[in-house]
Amino acid sequence: MAQGARRTIAQVVAVLALAVAVTAFLSVAAVRHGFFDLKVYYGALTFWVHDGGEIYDFLKGGTQYGFTYPPFAALVMLPMAYLPWTAAITVSVAATVVVSAVVIWWLLDPVARRAGWTRWFVLAVALCLAAAYEPMRETVNFGQVNMLLLFLVAVDLLRLLPARSRWAGVGIGLATAIKLTPGIFIVYLLVTGRWRAAFTAMGGAAAATLVAAALFPDASREFWTEALWNTDRVGELAFVSNQSLRGVVARLDPEHPSTVAWLALVLATLVVWGWRSRAAVAAGDEATGLALTGATMCLVSPVTWVHHLVWLLPGLILLVDNGMAAPARSRRRRLLLAAALVGYAFLTSRIVWAWEKDFTGVDGFLGSNTYVWISLALLLALPVRHWATPTGGGPAGRGGPAGSAVEPGGVAQLAEPDRVPPAVQRDRVGGLLPVR
Repeated sequence: MAQGARRTIAQVVAVLALAVAVTAFLSVAAVRHGFFDLKVYYGALTFWVHDGGEIYDFLKGGTQYGFTYPPFAALVMLPMAYLPWTAAITVSVAATVVVSAVVIWWLLDPVARRAGWTRWFVLAVALCLAAAYEPMRETVNFGQVNMLLLFLVAVDLLRLLPARSRWAGVGIGLATAIKLTPGIFIVYLLVTGRWRAAFTAMGGAAAATLVAAALFPDASREFWTEALWNTDRVGELAFVSNQSLRGVVARLDPEHPSTVAWLALVLATLVVWGWRSRAAVAAGDEATGLALTGATMCLVSPVTWVHHLVWLLPGLILLVDNGMAAPARSRRRRLLLAAALVGYAFLTSRIVWAWEKDFTGVDGFLGSNTYVWISLALLLALPVRHWATPTGGGPAGRGGPAGSAVEPGGVAQLAEPDRVPPAVQRDRVGGLLPVR
């Protein structure tokens, strides 16, 4: 048997074994939520379309939970009201799986090509690992829309912006019209000086909102004047699933959480995010800009349930990317790959739930906020790729060999054409090279 065939067989066996292991893990560790959030969407839409009620008046039986998204989200989900319940589940799960595969592929394929890994094998392994990742399995089990929103944002930041498309910003605008929190990516575009994309995003969000208002004036009026401000429909801020800075502060004093302390933390976080985001974009590193902004969104949002932390996936993947780009057997490679492994392991472990009933004491403060610490670590320490113009005897004036990329510490790196914006690729013959 040829060596290539043996390798393929070994890879297929490895993927199947991993899939079985992940399935066994999920059978023990995964909590069954019975598509709770999808039931809320489905019930609200059915109440609205078939029973003649207002969508924001609906509450799921025995709970305070109702439809909390803007009217444009109701328009996007409207076909669900005409589907059987099992079909709605199938569409939700299939859509999440497909867009997750696409986003993961966009982020991991450059790593596979650079390292010489079999590309289908890398994607298959990544999807198995993603299935075990707690925010992902919570997204699927709740029937949430998190990965669909991440996909829309990634279309802009990983595809349209690097290609200098005039449509860049449309995905962010639509994501913001569906759910308000991705609006931070509009701020990201403004902070980093991409005015055209920012105005396209704002225009897209406004247009989608106005279309929904024209079609559903009563629902739009109720959302923007009442439902949006009704925080009782969201849930308890101190609940351990709330892995945001607001959750950290609320768990310190559930009865009287300090708004001033929270706002101070948010302000400090936004300052760091603005500084690091500008550095990433100045370096031509849009993927890191996506990861930094996703982590910041999770930190500053008043409520970040565990399933919202799918926005940390790009950061974890980029740790692997940066680690594999470092020299083999280097301390930098070991450190970055270990950080990715530790972050993934914690975000798969359900560790915060050990303090669900009692988050007092030092151990409660540290343990119940574990995912917040990971978000902060990604914001503060995720490496930024840099671009440099060689001068003198080598790249960036460091005396390295011409045609190579150089680590700030002086270690030569391989160039990555797939990570270079088109304008830089065109100028590469003139000496523009990536630096990690």
